Amino acid sequence: MNQSVIKALKLLDLFTEDTHELTLKEISDLANLPKPTVYRLLSALESCNFLYKTKESEHDSRYRLGLKLLELGHIVSNKLELRGIALPYMEDLAKDINEVIHLVIVNQNEATYIEKVDSTRALRLYTRIGKSSPLYIGSGPKMLLATLPKKRQFEILDDTELFKFNDPLPINKEELIRELEGIRQSGYAYSIGEQDADTTGISYPIYNHQNQVIAALAVSGLSSHFEGENLTLLKDKAKQTARTISGELGYRGSNI
Repeated sequence: MNQSVIKALKLLDLFTEDTHELTLKEISDLANLPKPTVYRLLSALESCNFLYKTKESEHDSRYRLGLKLLELGHIVSNKLELRGIALPYMEDLAKDINEVIHLVIVNQNEATYIEKVDSTRALRLYTRIGKSSPLYIGSGPKMLLATLPKKRQFEILDDTELFKFNDPLPINKEELIRELEGIRQSGYAYSIGEQDADTTGISYPIYNHQNQVIAALAVSGLSSHFEGENLTLLKDKAKQTARTISGELGYRGSNI
């Protein structure tokens, strides 16, 4: 474990609600570290915008927390807000249709499941909160991939050969790109047996107040439940729930 990184991050803990600004000497004293070491760590934090220097003299410098922390905090806050708003509607949907409901977001080049509501059926899908999977496997991940800018899509798809779970044959990228365009046009994603055998998933986008897709609402269950009139019902209810969650997040568009 990199001790320099740990020491630098611990310096950030010295700033509190009541202590907005600290001098180099104060930080050195509080951290019980030599001033040259502290200065080197502070300079690294400053270069990454975690701190900024408010004053400098030949004798001392003063530091405040930087805007990068605000940016990261905002990201975390948005994710917590999304989960908090979505969960009651996911629970209502699960009670109504008795299928598994997931909330999925883009996390770098992967899809991450940040919320899940199980059904009462014997079926248990191999998903958990915090699980990540490729953006090209499953209805939720593909819904998100389809809404990314084309350049970003190609960066992800060109990164390496693409394989389905438990299938040695690579995915045909041209077919996948056509499928993503179809998802973009239709407004929902549909997958059969891509993450779990004999299961089907349907997903709809969730938008924020800036009309950006920030998550996918995915409904999953045994493929035998996703047929005929019941499939139409599941699609309608999933779409309406995604619309309601988007509205709660401030979305006022008409894409859903």
